[in-house]
Amino acid sequence: MLRRAYTFDDVALVPQFNNIPSRTEPDVSSWLTRDRKMQIPLLAANMDSVIGDELADLLLKYGSMPIFHRFTNTEEQLRWVKKYGEKTFISCGIHSHHADDIRKLLDLGAAGICIDVAHGHSSRMFKLIQELKQSHPSKDIIAGNVCTAMAYHDLVNAGADAVKVGVGPGAACTTRMVTGFGVPQFSAIRDCAQVAEKLRVPLIADGGIRDSRDVVLALAAGASSVMIGKLFALTTESNAKKRQNSDSGIVEAKYRGQASEDFQKDFYGALKEMTVAEGVDFWAPVSGSAAKLIDTILGGLRSGLTYGGGRNIKELQRKAEFVEVSSTYKSESLPRKI
Repeated sequence: MLRRAYTFDDVALVPQFNNIPSRTEPDVSSWLTRDRKMQIPLLAANMDSVIGDELADLLLKYGSMPIFHRFTNTEEQLRWVKKYGEKTFISCGIHSHHADDIRKLLDLGAAGICIDVAHGHSSRMFKLIQELKQSHPSKDIIAGNVCTAMAYHDLVNAGADAVKVGVGPGAACTTRMVTGFGVPQFSAIRDCAQVAEKLRVPLIADGGIRDSRDVVLALAAGASSVMIGKLFALTTESNAKKRQNSDSGIVEAKYRGQASEDFQKDFYGALKEMTVAEGVDFWAPVSGSAAKLIDTILGGLRSGLTYGGGRNIKELQRKAEFVEVSSTYKSESLPRKI
């Protein structure tokens, strides 16, 4: 018998007894890594069309942590570290020739490294985590991406201080359709969280977030923080290319997956030999400021905490009761004029 797995649309939370007098009261702080706390549980995706200086500055004001992408030259990464120091993480791949550059960035004062690969459950990942922990034991290592409890467990055993969970749920990702692999995001978070509860290493829910409802579900399922790509890419402060649509006059932003053909041609000059694209690119209207997006999500999260009877995210997780819902749940939940 096949095990059933769920997306965010397949589940709902059951309201719990509430003794919190105001929706402004719940504490939305959470842990990014074993020893590093954030004032909000939101992260901008470490993608080239998402994170840049302007968005990083805003995230820091809110008490989040910028994680810069790896698709640039060493000089640019050095500039980020010199500017932000212990307020920033730098991403890297798992190729051994990057190891010296990574150590240099850590020596200069970066808070840590995000080892960022599409399929993070691998021997090369374990080796790099162990090497970096030996050379820089005080620095934090975020590793991913994975979508199974065993993969989470193995990365933590290798020395990871946080694990990114999510294979294929991103708005610009086509991995599941190309390869057939990937676990629906709600179940991936839930499965990994059962191990995380014992190992006490935070997991970052990465991908599939469309609104505050998904954020609440991801956190209630056991994530310590949530990484968001498309929503941040479509803000005015994102690093995405912007243009004014000649027909509508609307300002649009270009969001793209790092495995898309558009990105690979820009960065590598062509698709890698013997591979196919596992992502797409598209233009979409700019939604407004990142500050408004963050405020909207946090407002929904605080309200969600009161429905869950939680004064903080840990209490929300402890009291969370999920039910499976049918495809008509969403239509019943949306506003209806008639």
